[in-house]
This record gives sequence, structure tokens and C-alpha cells, in this order.
Amino acid sequence: MVLHYKNIPVFYTESGQGQPVVLLHGFLEHSGIWAELVLNLAKKHKVVCIDLLGHGQTGCLGYIHTMEDMAEQVHYVLNHLKLKQSIIIGHSMGGYVALAFAELFPNSLNGLCLMNSTALNDTLEKQKSRDRAIAAVKQNHKSFIRIAISNLFRPKNRILFSEQIKELKEEALKMSVQGIVAALEGMKIRKNRVELFQKLPLKKMLILGRKDPVLEYDSLIKQTKDTTIELVEFEDGHMSFIENKEEITYTIMHFIEK
Repeated sequence: MVLHYKNIPVFYTESGQGQPVVLLHGFLEHSGIWAELVLNLAKKHKVVCIDLLGHGQTGCLGYIHTMEDMAEQVHYVLNHLKLKQSIIIGHSMGGYVALAFAELFPNSLNGLCLMNSTALNDTLEKQKSRDRAIAAVKQNHKSFIRIAISNLFRPKNRILFSEQIKELKEEALKMSVQGIVAALEGMKIRKNRVELFQKLPLKKMLILGRKDPVLEYDSLIKQTKDTTIELVEFEDGHMSFIENKEEITYTIMHFIEK
């Protein structure tokens, strides 16, 4: 389905009936990554998947897409669907958007799961890395996409999941340079929301990969210490919804229904 929002198309899917569950994809991804998870969740729940700004079939709003911009876009879709309260599950950048949503629209949320994501903001070194990535995208976005997506997986899984990696790259290559750069700029300036995540009075979960090449394991563990955040660890990389597909399905269903 396509909505018109601030003069751009916003693509989303809606499946099933029951407790609303919103799935938000990560950087260089799109709503279709959730297809298999949706099949399982939609048996008991209403599942909404949204292409975030500049990704999939959703257009670009500008040259910087902040996490707040994307959160407002998500809220617009949920308002259109007349969903007052939802559980939001965000992968990587989708987790950053989910946290911004929690800050902007706390009464619209009744559960939050960060998958291979963090509530921390970018360090200065990470911001410099984003700037290098932006320069690389502007020089040759196709080369950037091919390298960036492979590097999200645990090294030994890059052959094991070669078909899935190929599909991810093919979809990402449809993105505009503007969409890629706008997301990188937005992630670079996102806020630290660790305290918000820790104090949210609702059910919360953090899913991490011990061999995640993007996020620092120790900093993720610290975010959950002495809090009500449920911590789930897998042995693989940044792409748990592929690398640990069966376990993720069970974990998410357990989280939603508890």
C-alpha cells in the first residue's frame, strides 16, 4: 500500500489481525526483509511493515533524514491505520527510529525491541566513519552497497547466506544516492537515548549478536545492566533476522505475547 506524506510516496504493508506489531528495517534495507517473520506473526497479530524514508518504495524528504523525521513518518502511517498503541521492533537504524518514536509519541507505544541496535549516539570516531561513508557513496554508491552489506555478517556466514546477501544487495542498489546519504547524515546526528530506553515503563528487549562487526558488545551489555530490559544474545553478526532466523522468530513471538 502507498500513502502520500509531505508530497512523497510512503510504502507499507499490513497483515493479520490482533495486537499491532510494527517492524522497522535497517539502513540499506526495506520492508520486504520481514516477509518470513510476518508469515508467523500475522497468524495472531496485526503486522505493519514500513519502508523508511529513502528506502524501498518510499521517497526522500530532503538531504538529511533524521531519526525524528522517520519516526514522524511511522506515526503518520499508524495514525492512518487508526492504531493507537503498537509494539515496535526495529533492526539497526530501525531501532534508532523506534527510540525516536518512543520519545516523540510515548503514549503510542506498548513494547519496544531493539534488534542489533543501540540507544547510544555516534562517537566522534563513528561520525568520522559516517563522513567517509558519505564520501564513498557519492563517489561510487554501488561499490559502497556491495561492501557495506557483506560486512554486516559474521565472516563465516558470508558464504552460508550468499543468496540472501545477493538479494539484499539487489534491493539496496535500487536506492538513490540521496536516500543513502540522507540516512547516513541522520544517523550521524542522532541523540543518545540510553536513559530513555532504560526508563520506558513498558516491556523492552535488546537482541544482539556477539560477533556483530558494527556494534560494540560491551556497550550494549552496559545499556541493559540493572534495568528491566530483557537481553537476548546470539553467536553471530549484525543480521540476526537472517543469521539466526529460527531463534529470532521464537524470541520475537515470545516477546510480543508475554
